[in-house]
Amino acid sequence: MRITELLTKDTILLAMKAKTKEEAIDHLVDVLVAADRIDDREGFKAAIVNREQQSTTGVGEGIAIPHAKTKSVKQPTIVFGKSVEGVDYESLDGQPAHLFFMIAAPEGANNTHLEALARLSGMLMQAEIRNQLMEATSANEVIEIINNHDEEEENETVVSDSKNFVIAVTACPTGIAHTYMAADALKAKAAELGVDIKVETNGSGGAKNVLTEEEIKNAVGVIVAADTKVEMARFAGKHVIETPVASGIRKPQELIERALKQDAPIYQAEKSSSTEKEHNEGKKSVGSTIYKHLMNGVSNMLPFVVGGGILIAISFLFGYNAADPNDPTFHPVAKLLKDIGGTAFGLLVPVLAGFIAMSIADRPGFAPGLVGGLLAANADAGFLGGLVAGFLAGYVVVGLKKVLQALPASIEGIKTILLYPLLGIALTSILMIYLVNEPVGALNLAISEWLSGLGTANAVLLGGVLGLMMAADMGGPINKAAYVFGTGLLANGVYEPMAAIMAGGMVPPLGIALATTFFKSKFTKQERDAGKANYIMGLSFITEGAIPFAAADPLRVLPSAMVGAAVAGGLTMMFDISLRAPHGGLFVVPLVEGGWFMYLLAIVIGAVITAILLAILKKPVEK
Repeated sequence: MRITELLTKDTILLAMKAKTKEEAIDHLVDVLVAADRIDDREGFKAAIVNREQQSTTGVGEGIAIPHAKTKSVKQPTIVFGKSVEGVDYESLDGQPAHLFFMIAAPEGANNTHLEALARLSGMLMQAEIRNQLMEATSANEVIEIINNHDEEEENETVVSDSKNFVIAVTACPTGIAHTYMAADALKAKAAELGVDIKVETNGSGGAKNVLTEEEIKNAVGVIVAADTKVEMARFAGKHVIETPVASGIRKPQELIERALKQDAPIYQAEKSSSTEKEHNEGKKSVGSTIYKHLMNGVSNMLPFVVGGGILIAISFLFGYNAADPNDPTFHPVAKLLKDIGGTAFGLLVPVLAGFIAMSIADRPGFAPGLVGGLLAANADAGFLGGLVAGFLAGYVVVGLKKVLQALPASIEGIKTILLYPLLGIALTSILMIYLVNEPVGALNLAISEWLSGLGTANAVLLGGVLGLMMAADMGGPINKAAYVFGTGLLANGVYEPMAAIMAGGMVPPLGIALATTFFKSKFTKQERDAGKANYIMGLSFITEGAIPFAAADPLRVLPSAMVGAAVAGGLTMMFDISLRAPHGGLFVVPLVEGGWFMYLLAIVIGAVITAILLAILKKPVEK
């Protein structure tokens, strides 16, 4: 599609009289109204203003590209406006804006429209074109200038084994203008500097020029110029510059030079050593893939669990039944806190499922996953049902994408806005209602009843195992597995395991802190100094504070930490301690049910055991 199919004579305004940014937007929106390209003026303007609040579209060099993609737009349109005097548009370089391109895209804009808009964004980075547009005196001249420079974008070719090879990703919230302007600015500057570069654009039409594993491996540095989510795990082990998309437009030379010098931290992704090896070899196992999707769901679920759990726990400070209006201890604040916390908890399973599905199938998977998770929660399938719903919805949508590939490219936008949500929600819901909810609900109930009915000996054993798992790899997959198990049980009304898990996670850094304080001869001065920080980390339930010590001496530190954590976890179960808050460390100890003093005692005993074992196992440091 040619750009001038979107930019026509009736959408060109050569003599703008606006003095302010708001006036400029109003004038350009009025052109859309007069050309009958939008059916809701205020709705479209609100979308434009909302985009401006995220970051200004005054990109500098005298250009402003206000844009929005909403259902208010009847057909994709570009409005061109020119102000000889200039408008104070809050541009990135602080200079007035003279050339305006307002982009109006409907929610279902297909790839051909989006590609045309992307080419326009790239053209405006050329000074020659900007100068010609400033000198144009008629609508026909403007259209002729655009046509003369409107060329179909060819696939990028790069020398991926070059020693000065840089890769980049650009993305903006709407994926229309800034994404492509940043990409073109980086490519133009790289060509000027004699640097090989490949830029992946994450626009509304999907990712283009996607970086391959070989290109990532060979790159000396990575530039991520983005104001929205970008898949980052693939860059593990590389020097990555993370910056707003506007910097890609305004500071391409600085970013490229930094990338060449590797003037950026090495990106660290959460993965075990075995997973890192797989990444470096360009391979991904089924297990690591499942783990990635699961962690995406859990990480987005945690704020609801933490916030809701702590609010519910605080409500019990007024009395265990203080939220019940029929109880003598009733207190309105307790009811308010419990109601708010309960609402947050009610979102736990749907959010888990929604983000697992989104990790698998990108944004089209989110709605089917969310609905599937809600159906699981309402059917008492609980956390397990949410897991099933998330993976089921994700792979249902992946299947739909493959099935619908045969449809014409002209209805590409319809897939995202209509077909994926309609078919994805319908298929996922039918499978959840008729195949999943009943058996998983029965299994979920059986597990909850079994855990609630554990005898003391078995409960202590379970607590010990959970505590041991928290210390086994200190934030790795085993640690995460125990934590996910505990948070899942919170949704089912089983609170004792979470107390064991938090105690087990606090012990390793606290035990190391105690050992470096009372057994100084076993540690270097540097280790003793680092040990002080572990008091704070341990009390805050940050197990990862123990990792440097474990990495330096795993054969002595890991067993010591695991034994102490297992003892702490077992003691909390023996003392019948329960905890509704899945995070917070020392700060939520007063909220435990069953006695905060006994809970604190279990943690202290575990930490002391770890410290003593370290004192016994470690050799004195040679002076």
